[in-house]
Amino acid sequence: MAEKPQIQLFVKASEDGESVGHCPFCQRLFMVLLLKGVPFTLTTVDVKRALDVLKDFALGAQLPVLLYNGEPKTDTITIEDFLEDKLGPPLFPSLVPRYRESSLAGNDIFHKFSSFIKNPVLAQDEALQRSLLRALLKLDEYLSAPLEHELAQDPHLQASHRRFLDGNQLTLADCNLLPKLNIMQVVCQHYRGFGIPKELQAVWQYLGSANQTKEFKYSCPSSEEIIQAYRAVVRAPQ
Repeated sequence: MAEKPQIQLFVKASEDGESVGHCPFCQRLFMVLLLKGVPFTLTTVDVKRALDVLKDFALGAQLPVLLYNGEPKTDTITIEDFLEDKLGPPLFPSLVPRYRESSLAGNDIFHKFSSFIKNPVLAQDEALQRSLLRALLKLDEYLSAPLEHELAQDPHLQASHRRFLDGNQLTLADCNLLPKLNIMQVVCQHYRGFGIPKELQAVWQYLGSANQTKEFKYSCPSSEEIIQAYRAVVRAPQ
């Protein structure tokens, strides 16, 4: 039997310098490794004081950083592709979605959220909020629509019963979207009193399903950590 690889993931630390901090890219790879079920070491890096922990193997690199059998890997998408290649079947599960559309679902939400929450011109808020709502509605419609394999089992199915973007198992698509969707909800609710509308039931069910998984819960920073991270960039309500 082949030896298990030595894996160390370096992620951003929280304000206390120890817990998992606010970084959707760090959470994304944390979730991937948990889903793979491979042993790994998680190291939180205090970006204010301890970036020199990376100086010997990834000087100047942005977090997250992966050490795989002593070899440094940087760039989130590159690392994700590398892990999928190295930790694939039959020993580890494939996390690639079966439907390309699952990887694209919700891919504009974080950009529209950032434009809205950082907008310095109050008069533009309404239009930017509507744009964000349209992106959320589009995601809700994707989550509600039965996928091909669901229709193969029940051609008369009107609404999907799946838990996640691509089915009932978390995939790379969810590892990408869920951290961003959670940030959007926490920040908008706190700073704008605006969140995901109750009418978007499929989106709420999706977040609820995620919160029932250890992969999402263990990798997720606290809401207070997320709020604190945005304090400096959010325009004060007027």
